[in-house]
Formats: sequence, C-alpha cells, structure tokens
Amino acid sequence: MQFQQLQYFVAVAETRHFTRAAELVHVAQPSLSQQIKALERELGADLFLRARGNITLTDAGEALLPLARRILADTETARYEVQELVQLRSGRVRLGATPSLCTGLLPDVLRAFHDRYPGIRLLIEEGGSHDLVRELARGALDLALVVLPLPTPSPALTTVELLREDLVVVSSPEAAKPGEGRRTVRIADLEGERMVMFRHGYDLRELTVAACRAEGFEPDFAVEGGEMDAVLGFVRAGLGVAVVPRMVAARSGRGLRVTPLARPGLHRAIALAHRSDVAPPRAARELQRMLLER
Repeated sequence: MQFQQLQYFVAVAETRHFTRAAELVHVAQPSLSQQIKALERELGADLFLRARGNITLTDAGEALLPLARRILADTETARYEVQELVQLRSGRVRLGATPSLCTGLLPDVLRAFHDRYPGIRLLIEEGGSHDLVRELARGALDLALVVLPLPTPSPALTTVELLREDLVVVSSPEAAKPGEGRRTVRIADLEGERMVMFRHGYDLRELTVAACRAEGFEPDFAVEGGEMDAVLGFVRAGLGVAVVPRMVAARSGRGLRVTPLARPGLHRAIALAHRSDVAPPRAARELQRMLLER
C-alpha cells in the first residue's frame, strides 16, 4: 500500500468522480484508475461501486476512508514539523555550561539566539566540566561549554577553543584591598587573605589553589563550598575575597570591588565541545556558529 494510492483513493471518495479526482491530485485519469485498481488487488476487495458513472463506496471503502484520511493527515503533520525544524522554527538545543559561563558569557548570546529563533527551546544544564563531558558522551547534551584542559580528555569529543578569559580578584568595597596602594593584585598578595572558595570539583577552585601553591603558600578559606552566586554573595557580605572570571565580575559588579591580577595573571581557556561521532542537530549548529562568531 503506497501513500500515493491512499491519496488517490481519498480524492475519488470525496469527489465521487474519477476525472475530477485526477484533476484534484494533478495526475492523468488512467494513471489514477490504475493505482486504485492496484490498491483494490492488494487489499483483496473492491473499494468503489461503479454503476453508470455513479461512484459510491463499498463497505471496504467506508472502512478504509477514515484510516486513509488519518494517515494522510499524519503525513502532512510530519512534513510540516520536519520543515519547521529544518527552517529553525521549532526544535530544541540542549546546552551544558559551567555556572560561571551561565552567569558571564551565555545571557547575551542566548538572548540573541532567542530573538532570531523564538521557536527553539533552550534547555540549559549547569555543571562542572567533568560532569558536562560525561553528559555529552552519553548523548544527554548537544553542546557544552567547558574549561580546558578537560579533566578526562576523550577522542570521542571534539573541542574548539572559544576564548581565553582573564581572572580578577573581587572583594567587598568596605574591606581592605589586597595589595593596597596598587592598581593590580599579585597572587602573592593573597597570602594571609581570607578567601571565599568554590566547592570541590569546580574549575576555578583548582586553578586558584594551584596558583597559590605555585607562589609557595596555601590559601586560607573563610568560606568554601559554594557555587558562583553564593561565592559572590559571601564576598559582598565581607567574608573574604575571591578569584572569578572577568565577565562574571563585569555582570555582577554591583557591591563588589574588582581588581585585575598583575601580569602574567591568571587565565582560563573556554571551549565548545560536542560528540565527534554525531553531528549536532541543525538548531545546535546554529547556536554553535553564534558562539564562535561572538
């Protein structure tokens, strides 16, 4: 049973006339009649009673008609939905990102993407790079923004470096400034400072602790264990200083003193990752393009 045969059958059933039905579906009348006969042979039953030019449905035709209409309607719906997706009028993008990137990089890019493709649903998952890599590998995400180097590099993933971001020191305006009297802060100036530190597994925690140890001291934590919003809140409350990405500090600067790190400073590399064996969906590829061109 072919889709075209059902289309011809419904046209005859609705017009009760083979010639008008052929005109309706833009096919020669003999071809339409041959397809109807082929359908009847396949089903083993006549679908129409043909008497003196009067076309009526048989019992078999009456039974087939609602089913054929449903199949044609479902096919049209499927065609429409696929076209919507191809033309980026509907669909979804599953994007993973670290909390700091959700705060600093993503808002402006996602706003531009949503303005251009309002029918695309954006599903965002926050997590550390290690967790996001795992979610990518199992197919739960289309794309992920991760911090390089990856904790567990995998040939199953393709990564493209997106940007390198400076880190800065944030503190409460009322608190004494580390490296008082200078426009920049050295990592060595953080020795003896009470620090607000991210939870274990957070990329910024490992980077900051490693930088302090390279200067020969262990950082002194006043509070530890928070995500980005919590860390910024604790700094505003005067509990200590923190090292955060420049973009985060720029978006969250109210109630914070922001001080650059002296050269060579601290930086982190941000990459866009996806599975190597499966191309991201069309909508995800468009978001990928906008991120790379930002």
